[in-house]
Amino acid sequence: MYVKICGIRRAEDALIAAELGADAIGLLAGQRHNSPDFVSATIARDISRALPPSVEAVLVTHIKEIDELDRLLQDSEITTIQLHSEIAPSSVEELRGRFPHLKIFKSVSVISADSVAYPEAFAQLVDGFVLDSINVATGQIGGTGKTHDWSVSREIVMRYPEISIILAGGLNSENVRSAIESVRPFGVDVNSGTRASDGFKDLRKMKAFIIQAKHEQSS
Repeated sequence: MYVKICGIRRAEDALIAAELGADAIGLLAGQRHNSPDFVSATIARDISRALPPSVEAVLVTHIKEIDELDRLLQDSEITTIQLHSEIAPSSVEELRGRFPHLKIFKSVSVISADSVAYPEAFAQLVDGFVLDSINVATGQIGGTGKTHDWSVSREIVMRYPEISIILAGGLNSENVRSAIESVRPFGVDVNSGTRASDGFKDLRKMKAFIIQAKHEQSS
Protein backbone atom coordinates (compact mmCIF):
# COMPACT_ATOMS: atom_id res chain seq x y z
CA MET A 1 0.00 0.00 0.00
CA TYR A 2 1.40 3.35 -1.14
CA VAL A 3 1.40 5.81 1.77
CA LYS A 4 1.79 9.57 1.40
CA ILE A 5 2.27 11.89 4.37
CA CYS A 6 1.05 15.31 3.29
CA GLY A 7 1.47 18.76 4.77
CA ILE A 8 5.17 18.35 5.56
CA ARG A 9 6.70 21.72 6.48
CA ARG A 10 10.23 20.88 7.59
CA ALA A 11 13.00 18.49 6.58
CA GLU A 12 13.18 16.65 9.89
CA ASP A 13 9.54 15.57 9.59
CA ALA A 14 10.14 14.45 6.01
CA LEU A 15 13.11 12.33 7.04
CA ILE A 16 11.20 10.76 9.93
CA ALA A 17 8.33 9.91 7.58
CA ALA A 18 10.85 8.30 5.22
CA GLU A 19 12.44 6.28 8.02
CA LEU A 20 9.01 5.08 9.14
CA GLY A 21 8.26 3.71 5.67
CA ALA A 22 6.32 6.43 3.87
CA ASP A 23 6.42 6.12 0.08
CA ALA A 24 5.85 9.82 -0.55
CA ILE A 25 5.58 13.15 1.22
CA GLY A 26 3.36 16.03 0.16
CA LEU A 27 4.74 19.56 0.07
CA LEU A 28 2.10 22.27 -0.22
CA ALA A 29 3.14 25.33 -2.24
CA GLY A 30 1.10 27.79 -4.25
CA GLN A 31 -1.85 28.62 -2.00
CA ARG A 32 -5.30 29.84 -3.05
CA HIS A 33 -7.56 28.37 -0.36
CA ASN A 34 -7.49 28.20 3.42
CA SER A 35 -4.77 25.88 4.76
CA PRO A 36 -2.17 26.03 7.55
CA ASP A 37 0.35 23.79 5.80
CA PHE A 38 1.75 25.80 2.89
CA VAL A 39 5.44 26.55 2.44
CA SER A 40 7.42 28.45 -0.19
CA ALA A 41 8.69 26.77 -3.34
CA THR A 42 12.23 27.19 -2.00
CA ILE A 43 11.45 25.38 1.24
CA ALA A 44 9.69 22.65 -0.73
CA ARG A 45 12.79 22.29 -2.89
CA ASP A 46 15.11 22.05 0.10
CA ILE A 47 12.94 19.44 1.82
CA SER A 48 12.66 17.36 -1.35
CA ARG A 49 16.45 17.43 -1.79
CA ALA A 50 16.86 15.95 1.70
CA LEU A 51 14.74 12.89 0.90
CA PRO A 52 16.23 9.49 0.05
CA PRO A 53 15.67 8.40 -3.57
CA SER A 54 13.12 5.82 -2.46
CA VAL A 55 10.68 8.48 -1.23
CA GLU A 56 8.72 10.59 -3.71
CA ALA A 57 8.29 14.32 -3.18
CA VAL A 58 4.88 15.53 -4.35
CA LEU A 59 4.23 19.22 -4.94
CA VAL A 60 0.62 19.90 -3.89
CA THR A 61 -0.78 23.17 -5.19
CA HIS A 62 -3.98 25.19 -5.57
CA ILE A 63 -2.58 27.09 -8.56
CA LYS A 64 -4.27 26.51 -11.90
CA GLU A 65 -2.58 29.13 -14.11
CA ILE A 66 -0.06 27.47 -16.41
CA ASP A 67 2.68 30.11 -16.25
CA GLU A 68 2.51 30.14 -12.44
CA LEU A 69 2.65 26.36 -12.35
CA ASP A 70 5.64 26.49 -14.66
CA ARG A 71 7.47 28.85 -12.30
CA LEU A 72 6.52 26.80 -9.25
CA LEU A 73 7.87 23.61 -10.81
CA GLN A 74 11.06 25.33 -11.91
CA ASP A 75 11.61 26.88 -8.47
CA SER A 76 10.84 23.74 -6.48
CA GLU A 77 12.60 21.31 -8.86
CA ILE A 78 9.97 18.69 -7.93
CA THR A 79 8.91 16.27 -10.66
CA THR A 80 5.57 15.06 -9.28
CA ILE A 81 2.65 17.44 -8.89
CA GLN A 82 -0.79 17.15 -7.33
CA LEU A 83 -3.20 19.65 -8.87
CA HIS A 84 -5.56 20.46 -6.03
CA SER A 85 -7.65 22.99 -7.96
CA GLU A 86 -10.42 23.23 -10.52
CA ILE A 87 -7.91 23.42 -13.35
CA ALA A 88 -9.26 22.87 -16.85
CA PRO A 89 -8.36 19.67 -18.73
CA SER A 90 -6.89 21.81 -21.52
CA SER A 91 -4.52 23.39 -19.02
CA VAL A 92 -3.43 19.98 -17.76
CA GLU A 93 -2.75 19.01 -21.36
CA GLU A 94 -0.65 22.15 -21.83
CA LEU A 95 1.24 21.46 -18.61
CA ARG A 96 1.98 17.95 -19.86
CA GLY A 97 3.30 19.45 -23.07
CA ARG A 98 5.67 21.76 -21.18
CA PHE A 99 6.84 19.03 -18.81
CA PRO A 100 6.65 15.70 -20.67
CA HIS A 101 8.20 13.72 -17.83
CA LEU A 102 6.13 15.29 -15.06
CA LYS A 103 4.04 12.90 -12.98
CA ILE A 104 0.60 14.44 -12.51
CA PHE A 105 -2.08 13.68 -9.93
CA LYS A 106 -5.46 15.44 -10.04
CA SER A 107 -7.60 15.94 -6.96
CA VAL A 108 -11.24 14.89 -6.94
CA SER A 109 -13.49 16.45 -4.31
CA VAL A 110 -15.85 13.64 -3.35
CA ILE A 111 -19.13 15.39 -2.62
CA SER A 112 -21.89 13.14 -3.95
CA ALA A 113 -22.57 10.33 -6.41
CA ASP A 114 -22.12 12.91 -9.18
CA SER A 115 -18.40 12.99 -8.30
CA VAL A 116 -17.93 9.60 -9.99
CA ALA A 117 -18.09 11.20 -13.44
CA TYR A 118 -15.72 14.08 -12.66
CA PRO A 119 -12.41 12.26 -13.39
CA GLU A 120 -13.48 11.28 -16.92
CA ALA A 121 -12.23 14.51 -18.52
CA PHE A 122 -8.78 14.00 -16.98
CA ALA A 123 -8.40 10.24 -17.28
CA GLN A 124 -6.13 10.37 -20.36
CA LEU A 125 -4.09 13.31 -19.08
CA VAL A 126 -2.95 12.35 -15.58
CA ASP A 127 -1.10 9.55 -13.82
CA GLY A 128 -3.48 9.32 -10.90
CA PHE A 129 -6.28 10.82 -8.83
CA VAL A 130 -6.46 11.85 -5.19
CA LEU A 131 -9.96 11.46 -3.75
CA ASP A 132 -10.35 14.07 -1.03
CA SER A 133 -12.91 15.81 1.15
CA ILE A 134 -13.96 19.43 1.02
CA ASN A 135 -15.03 21.73 3.86
CA VAL A 136 -17.30 24.43 2.45
CA ALA A 137 -17.56 26.19 5.82
CA THR A 138 -13.82 26.84 6.12
CA GLY A 139 -12.95 27.00 2.42
CA GLN A 140 -10.60 24.04 2.72
CA ILE A 141 -10.29 21.67 -0.23
CA GLY A 142 -7.84 19.34 1.47
CA GLY A 143 -6.41 18.74 4.92
CA THR A 144 -9.94 19.06 6.28
CA GLY A 145 -9.81 16.23 8.79
CA LYS A 146 -13.19 15.13 7.43
CA THR A 147 -14.03 11.83 5.78
CA HIS A 148 -16.43 11.54 2.86
CA ASP A 149 -18.70 8.82 1.51
CA TRP A 150 -16.27 5.97 0.84
CA SER A 151 -18.84 4.15 -1.29
CA VAL A 152 -18.52 6.96 -3.85
CA SER A 153 -14.74 6.63 -3.76
CA ARG A 154 -15.09 2.90 -4.29
CA GLU A 155 -17.20 3.56 -7.38
CA ILE A 156 -14.46 5.83 -8.75
CA VAL A 157 -11.81 3.16 -8.13
CA MET A 158 -13.93 0.59 -9.96
CA ARG A 159 -14.68 2.95 -12.85
CA TYR A 160 -11.03 3.86 -13.51
CA PRO A 161 -9.10 0.63 -12.85
CA GLU A 162 -6.19 1.61 -15.08
CA ILE A 163 -5.31 4.73 -13.05
CA SER A 164 -3.59 4.93 -9.66
CA ILE A 165 -6.13 6.27 -7.18
CA ILE A 166 -5.17 7.55 -3.75
CA LEU A 167 -7.71 7.95 -0.96
CA ALA A 168 -7.50 11.01 1.29
CA GLY A 169 -9.81 12.95 3.56
CA GLY A 170 -9.98 12.55 7.32
CA LEU A 171 -7.83 9.43 7.47
CA ASN A 172 -5.97 8.47 10.63
CA SER A 173 -4.48 5.38 12.24
CA GLU A 174 -7.88 4.37 13.62
CA ASN A 175 -9.84 4.38 10.37
CA VAL A 176 -7.30 3.78 7.60
CA ARG A 177 -7.64 0.01 7.55
CA SER A 178 -11.43 0.28 7.25
CA ALA A 179 -10.96 2.85 4.51
CA ILE A 180 -8.64 0.57 2.56
CA GLU A 181 -11.02 -2.36 2.96
CA SER A 182 -13.95 -0.25 1.76
CA VAL A 183 -12.33 1.57 -1.16
CA ARG A 184 -9.42 -0.66 -2.25
CA PRO A 185 -7.32 2.25 -3.49
CA PHE A 186 -3.78 2.14 -4.82
CA GLY A 187 -2.68 4.27 -1.89
CA VAL A 188 -3.69 6.44 1.04
CA ASP A 189 -2.84 10.04 1.88
CA VAL A 190 -2.89 11.61 5.35
CA ASN A 191 -2.39 15.16 6.56
CA SER A 192 -4.38 16.28 9.60
CA GLY A 193 -4.37 12.72 10.98
CA THR A 194 -0.62 13.03 11.59
CA ARG A 195 -0.53 16.66 12.72
CA ALA A 196 0.79 17.60 16.16
CA SER A 197 -0.55 20.44 18.30
CA ASP A 198 2.26 22.71 17.08
CA GLY A 199 1.20 22.28 13.44
CA PHE A 200 4.13 20.08 12.51
CA LYS A 201 4.09 16.27 12.37
CA ASP A 202 3.59 13.91 15.28
CA LEU A 203 6.05 11.00 15.09
CA ARG A 204 3.73 8.62 16.93
CA LYS A 205 0.78 9.45 14.71
CA MET A 206 2.85 8.98 11.55
CA LYS A 207 4.21 5.66 12.79
CA ALA A 208 0.78 4.35 13.79
CA PHE A 209 -0.75 5.41 10.47
CA ILE A 210 1.96 3.80 8.34
CA ILE A 211 1.83 0.56 10.35
CA GLN A 212 -1.94 0.31 9.97
CA ALA A 213 -1.90 1.15 6.25
CA LYS A 214 0.93 -1.23 5.42
CA HIS A 215 -0.53 -4.01 7.60
CA GLU A 216 -3.69 -4.04 5.52
CA GLN A 217 -1.63 -4.81 2.43
CA SER A 218 -0.29 -8.05 3.90
CA SER A 219 -3.42 -9.20 5.69
